Amino acid sequence: MYFAEDQRSKEGAITMEAQSVGATFWIARDRVDPNEPLRNCVTNAVENFLSDLNGCQASGLYRLVMDEVEAPLLEAVMRYSRGNHSKAATLLGINRGTLRKKLRQYDLE
Repeated sequence: MYFAEDQRSKEGAITMEAQSVGATFWIARDRVDPNEPLRNCVTNAVENFLSDLNGCQASGLYRLVMDEVEAPLLEAVMRYSRGNHSKAATLLGINRGTLRKKLRQYDLE
């Protein structure tokens, strides 16, 4: 896998760098248009990342994007449900066991 650990910049952006490629995947939280659908934000970020690769090979993009989207989703839902796993799982449409597994995966327990 070519991707390094995430780095948090002073601007609040999440940055993932492809080792020995120089490509960067980031979403600046303070620059996201609240009226733009999440789908468009993700599409733009992925297209920018791929453009930055300049034809170099990389792997692990699916996991990279899922980690960037899934962890904040789980954090927001857990806050909304005030830590209630049953309510959070229902809201997400997954069972509690899957929710617990994902919370452990992202160290959100």
